[in-house]
Amino acid sequence: MTGLSDRNFIITAALPYAYDDLHLGHVASTHLPPDILYRYLKSRGARAIQVCASDDFGTPILIAAEKKGVKPSDYVAEWNRRFREDLGRLGIVYDIFDRTSSPENVRLVQDFFRALDGNGFIFISDVDQFYCEYDDKFLPDRYVKGRCPHCGAEEQYSDACENCGRTLQPGQILDPHCSICGRAPVMRKSSHYFFKLSAFSARLKEWLSQSPRLQADAKNYVLNWIKDGLQDWDITRDIPWGVPVPLKEAGGKVFYGWFDNHLCYITAALKAAGKTGEAGVKYWNESTVYHFIGKDIVYHHYLFLPSMRMGEGHYKLPDLIPTRGHLLLQGRKISRSKHWMITVRDFLEGFPPDYLRFYLTRIVPYSQADANFDLKEFADKINNELVANIGNFAYRALVFVKNKHGGVVPRPSGPGKEEEAVTGDLVAAVSDTGRLIEEGHYDRALRAVLDFSAKCNQYFQHRAPWENPETEPTTVYYSCNLVAGLAVLLHPFLPFSSEEIWAQLGFKEPLAERGWDSAAGLTVPAGQRIGEPRPVYRKVEESDLGKVKVLLG
Repeated sequence: MTGLSDRNFIITAALPYAYDDLHLGHVASTHLPPDILYRYLKSRGARAIQVCASDDFGTPILIAAEKKGVKPSDYVAEWNRRFREDLGRLGIVYDIFDRTSSPENVRLVQDFFRALDGNGFIFISDVDQFYCEYDDKFLPDRYVKGRCPHCGAEEQYSDACENCGRTLQPGQILDPHCSICGRAPVMRKSSHYFFKLSAFSARLKEWLSQSPRLQADAKNYVLNWIKDGLQDWDITRDIPWGVPVPLKEAGGKVFYGWFDNHLCYITAALKAAGKTGEAGVKYWNESTVYHFIGKDIVYHHYLFLPSMRMGEGHYKLPDLIPTRGHLLLQGRKISRSKHWMITVRDFLEGFPPDYLRFYLTRIVPYSQADANFDLKEFADKINNELVANIGNFAYRALVFVKNKHGGVVPRPSGPGKEEEAVTGDLVAAVSDTGRLIEEGHYDRALRAVLDFSAKCNQYFQHRAPWENPETEPTTVYYSCNLVAGLAVLLHPFLPFSSEEIWAQLGFKEPLAERGWDSAAGLTVPAGQRIGEPRPVYRKVEESDLGKVKVLLG
């Protein structure tokens, strides 16, 4: 990206459902990748905002609130608070972390419906809907389970298959049973509002073919769905908790969650930017828009989201939809029902947030391929890459300043060949890391930083300041500047520990205020008094892993 300071960037993360704590999989695909990009863009002087929200509507929330004896609005407000707290502890702080139930989003959702209706993309049709005679109620999607008609996976919800990612229409699930009582439901007629998704097949194909920045693997997936034929989409539900359909004849129906939740990307972004009305539309359309998601919601973001914007006619489609695969845990799929998961909250009780950020960045590629969180590998990468590589170099360099120079960075003589070579490596690392971040390959970008840090260790070891007093001041001076460069490069990935390294170098202003390109220069002046050197990273011991293994039973 060139001219970053002249452009607006809107970065969104898929909305967590306000029903349960965030687990490591949410962070790996949805929350950490956009935060890396956001921090990098800010360091490049770009006008970037990062937004998210809690997904507040749906039957599971309604039932859970009833069981707790609280109002649904109070129930989701508590989850919104917990999400913000956990993400904040992980160093992921949004300009706005909104709610899909906010008045602004409810208004936008209803405006979208009116526009789609006025443009001829809404119709009413009777549908056969599951009804449980034992529980005496219509059964919303999440309270009917059965076998997926597409891939045959058992125990899938009636609106979507978690195994193949396909969205299902009412009545398509095979061998249905009520997830409340386990009995087979009957079918009864109910009138619903539909969105003409099938009308957008040609436009969706054109958009996909003319959007080279969209991932090829995701595009091919979606093009096959379009080829198979798109079904019109039931967008309303017979429950009391949701965005009301803004028509008197709607009979109290509310919108299905996937009609309203992604519109909160627009709502939150415009609130964060302080834009409304035509100015808001102009701001959105003149920005580079990223929607970060996991592969389980490709269908919704590549079909529902763009077709709704096409039909409404005002807001541009996303420029990129960075999509990553599932995170496995010890080789197994994360599952709440089987208690095979680790929440962000629990993990951060045992480890620093940068450890989680580091490991997830290292193992999650920019693709729909699944990654595996392995506790032994986690410890090995922290110990061998973070502690023994980056941490080792920074600590050795600063301890030399303290012990040999009274805590004051020494004055160098002219650079030798080794200094010229390693500063050249620094300039290359700044360029390569930035390019890889801009391309979306955060795993490779962090690998580039690690490779450069290894060269710094080699430089320090080869120059051996403990054996060469005549070149020792120059070695230590350049080493301090290499540490500063590493801190800047690390900041998008590891905001907490990079700030600590920066402070130990003796800088008073926050590292976040330093520009990215400053990493390539010699920013630590001779004569600067450093802080107290301490190891920034500590080894992960087997006893540390044991605390996490307990969470898995």
